Amino acid sequence: MKAPETALTLVSDRRRVPGEDLPGLARAAARAGVDFVQVREKDLPGRALRDLVAAVVGAVEGTACRVLVNGRPDVARVAGAHGVQLPEDGLALADVKRAFPGLLLAASRHTLEGARRAEDEGADFVVLGPVFTTPGKERALGIEALASAAGALRIPVHAIGGIDARTAPSVIAAGAAGIAAIRAFLEGRLQETVRALRARP
Repeated sequence: MKAPETALTLVSDRRRVPGEDLPGLARAAARAGVDFVQVREKDLPGRALRDLVAAVVGAVEGTACRVLVNGRPDVARVAGAHGVQLPEDGLALADVKRAFPGLLLAASRHTLEGARRAEDEGADFVVLGPVFTTPGKERALGIEALASAAGALRIPVHAIGGIDARTAPSVIAAGAAGIAAIRAFLEGRLQETVRALRARP
């Protein structure tokens, strides 16, 4: 039986995208096979964020790619996004699940205990990290912690933090159902990046 394909999430940082054309990057990523685009633009006020999310949703229309909004289920709903990704210090998962039952619910977590709680509170999947050290986040969880979470949870565990073509095989071998990244999708050709991140160990 063939193993399921690793889900890939492009996490946004519009300031690092040429011309700040996040919808253009999202369109190209969706066509290259990326499964999710997480719009993570915490500095934008509500209306500007709504407009950007709506543009990203329009850009991936006609593909299998789904759009998540970081921390703002209200914006996700009005802009037509598919789901929300809730930070650990953000809105309560159970409250969001009750208030926005149609949204896919992802949870950012940094420990196995936090990931277990997210599962218990109704998350559809957990994004765990940082697995490796990244700029600004020097304390990494490591592969062992990722493997423990992937083995303990019934819902999918996606990995984030310092993952690129070199480290992706070890993340997949640890049991991660998905990989989320920013930098990896800004370097090189998107189709090659997608293939490299999904390469089996």
